[in-house]
Amino acid sequence: MMKVENNVWLFMLCQALTMSIPSFVIFVGSIIGTTMAPDPSLATLPVAAFILGSALATLPVILSMRHFNRKRVFLFCTATAGVGCLLAIYALALQSFFVYVIAVVVLGVGLAAGQQYRFAAMESVSPEDAPRAASWVLVGGIGAAFLGPELAVRGEQLTSTAYQGSFALLFVVSVAVFLVLFFYSEAQKDESQDIVKGRPLFEILSQPVILVAVISGCAGFAIMSLVMTSTPLHMHFENHYSLVDTKWVIQSHIVAMFLPSFFVPWIIRRIGVQGLISLGIVALLIMVVVVFSDYTFINYWVSLVLLGIGWNFLFVGGTTLLPEGYRESERFKVQALNDFTIFGIQAVGALLAGWILSSLGWQTLLLISLPILGLLITTLIYWCKTKESVSAT
Repeated sequence: MMKVENNVWLFMLCQALTMSIPSFVIFVGSIIGTTMAPDPSLATLPVAAFILGSALATLPVILSMRHFNRKRVFLFCTATAGVGCLLAIYALALQSFFVYVIAVVVLGVGLAAGQQYRFAAMESVSPEDAPRAASWVLVGGIGAAFLGPELAVRGEQLTSTAYQGSFALLFVVSVAVFLVLFFYSEAQKDESQDIVKGRPLFEILSQPVILVAVISGCAGFAIMSLVMTSTPLHMHFENHYSLVDTKWVIQSHIVAMFLPSFFVPWIIRRIGVQGLISLGIVALLIMVVVVFSDYTFINYWVSLVLLGIGWNFLFVGGTTLLPEGYRESERFKVQALNDFTIFGIQAVGALLAGWILSSLGWQTLLLISLPILGLLITTLIYWCKTKESVSAT
């Protein structure tokens, strides 16, 4: 049996493999949808259905971990993702848009447990090493950013039906994750003394540290989802950049989302989680300024890189802070609410991005980021003042 400390490396590998699912679906989902949808306006429905399936499954999946333990739920969801791949292959054989949408919803459900890898890794190490554990797991996202689209391209012509081979390769990835997870040794938590004393959810959420943790993650995902989803449309269709230029900007953004995880533990040691979140806010504010009115390629590239860095700092910062506000017996319900909220907001952002861009324009879409960041700044200041008053007493 492996030591639980080694779970960090195991989950970094699982992150790289599992998170290839969203990069795969986002890359190829609408392309397939365009060829199968009964109406062109429904072409993006598969991607939206995938995100919604993942968001809606997050709450029940995480809560079930308390009763069945993390390992069983991880394995079940990975198997569910495999079923989604097989169902997509069947849908492509039938050329059924309806079955295809169901398939990507199932894939979304299978992905839901993968968002918990970071918490499982943090629980496998000492509290002081938790930020490093969360950061290293997110590093796996760099591999996922390239693996998903590569699977789609490599498998496109493997069979006579386009993209059936792509889903077959994604099925192989799901099998690999399933096998890797068998080596996961779940950390044992003693909840027996605390289970009777579990506090009401309202009382837990009223803590400033929890508010900062949740709002930090929500702000990062809301802004990232709006801007990232809209950028290809604004670059390619409104400003006539090539698909190659647009792809390079998006790939650079995805790398920037995960690459800072190498340095985040060092940043936290130097300036703390509060400083990390503050840097994330600054990065996102500069992002808005850089691409607000000048649409050169370098402006798009710099702004999307800053968007990735800002998202990373806010997401890791919020993830690191969250355990400071709950007891062991409360961890699953707080983690479930946190992830359901932030991934639900990501889904809403992805659904609204196209409408906001077409109806209100690019600059308005960027300006929506400001009140979101303003809420986070206000909450962060409130938390800092609360800490100062507590230390003074």
